[in-house]
Amino acid sequence: MTDNRNGGIPHQPSSGAFPAKSWGAAYGVPLTGPEHAPAWVKGLTGFGDNGHRGAFGEEFIRMLATAANLDVTRKERDRVGVDWQLGYAGRKGTRRFPAIEAQVKCTSSPDVHGDHIRYPLKVKNYNLLAGPGFEMPRFLFLVLAPADPFTWSHATEDHLLLSHAAYWMCLHDQEPLPMDNRSSTATRTVYVPRANLLTVDSLHDLFAEEYRDLVTS
Repeated sequence: MTDNRNGGIPHQPSSGAFPAKSWGAAYGVPLTGPEHAPAWVKGLTGFGDNGHRGAFGEEFIRMLATAANLDVTRKERDRVGVDWQLGYAGRKGTRRFPAIEAQVKCTSSPDVHGDHIRYPLKVKNYNLLAGPGFEMPRFLFLVLAPADPFTWSHATEDHLLLSHAAYWMCLHDQEPLPMDNRSSTATRTVYVPRANLLTVDSLHDLFAEEYRDLVTS
């Protein structure tokens, strides 16, 4: 087994995607506080709350997967720790129509360190990702969004910018934790490598046989 700090295989050198500080006004997008909120916001409930942030994180993943030309299916009832199932046709000479599953988390207060992001994952959710015995590989996708919901997206005639980024982690090489009466609220800190930046290329890399071998071993 590998230590859970490396996020599974294959290990990638740190790309330094973001500094450990200054998440607030990334990419030069101006902050828009509540005092400058447009009229449409005042008629909404839940703008910027945890539910809104979670929905943004899930759509962030869907947008990225669609750009990667992957088939994306939402799990409408999250009973087994899966938000999205991703699949594609497969390259010549590889498994046909492979698929992976993803549990998506989104945070605006990341505990960012030099080469990893510390994230407290509920034991229940951890166990739904850890160990072998699954039909297909599962991954944790951690989306880091600005604290200011007005800066989650920035659209112009030239581009649509979504802030900030998403990272992946594989836990199939880790042992599930024992459950007890406290497990509904207990957490397990995972160390999501900052080298594991989710991109169009790295999404396709997650369909490698190495990860399928982890769930069938």
